[in-house]
Amino acid sequence: MKKILLPTDFSKNSWNAIIYALQLFKDEYCTFFLLNTYTPVIYQVEFVEIHPAEYDLGDLVRENALKQLDDFKTRIKKEFNNPKHTIETMVAFNTLISEVNDVVTKQSIDYIVMGTTGATGIKEVLFGTNTVHVFKNTKCPVLAIPEDFAFEAPHEVLFPTDYKLDYKNKHIKPLINILSLHNSRVHVLHASYGYELSSNQENNKKNLETHLNKITPLFTDVSGQTVTEAINHFQLKAKVNLLVMINNKHSFFENLFFKNTINQIGFHLNIPFLVIPAKT
Repeated sequence: MKKILLPTDFSKNSWNAIIYALQLFKDEYCTFFLLNTYTPVIYQVEFVEIHPAEYDLGDLVRENALKQLDDFKTRIKKEFNNPKHTIETMVAFNTLISEVNDVVTKQSIDYIVMGTTGATGIKEVLFGTNTVHVFKNTKCPVLAIPEDFAFEAPHEVLFPTDYKLDYKNKHIKPLINILSLHNSRVHVLHASYGYELSSNQENNKKNLETHLNKITPLFTDVSGQTVTEAINHFQLKAKVNLLVMINNKHSFFENLFFKNTINQIGFHLNIPFLVIPAKT
């Protein structure tokens, strides 16, 4: 049975991610954990004349969150009545990253599915700070769903790589699990400026081919393009509807998302994005 964590702030964006997860895993027996975290502003004030507990603000926030989670749970059962799915709700007075990491460990979570923050004034989706922090700090596969992205079965999956990782089963299994659910095709993309692969990269490529041999991957090499350009061009040409990357430290993934500060992300994407941690 799969265990899927669904962080939510009760926004339209997070509900859209929940819908995606329910449909992506519709044929799998799953337990979905709806999680809301909260930190009331008054708790963040260093000096207050009256202790926050005297206001019962924590209890009020918690009760409101529990009610909204129950509303989501009722809505899920009404709109997606799937006997294979179990829904559990969780509310925590904690930061999002800390609580997500706790739940991932305690519940042995297989995937985190969450929404992204829409970028004002443009059609693309710019990943929000919370999403990027989860990418970077959680040792669990994270699937980020762009705002307003209507569910499509991931039939065409793009897997860019620099072949600098010694691929293990733990890296490829989260990808294989999703591919097997939807009879998907995976495109392995390598972009460079004409440099030959090192012997180590060649070995890693052969290793990757072995891991993916049961699903007949398509390997593509492009030159004269940055990784970002190659991804953008390829996803349009092949009508890709799921992007998958492994977050390997010092890889091009980290360069894309964490080269500057966490809020200065220069990469836009309008399809779901699965990030698999190199270390678990």
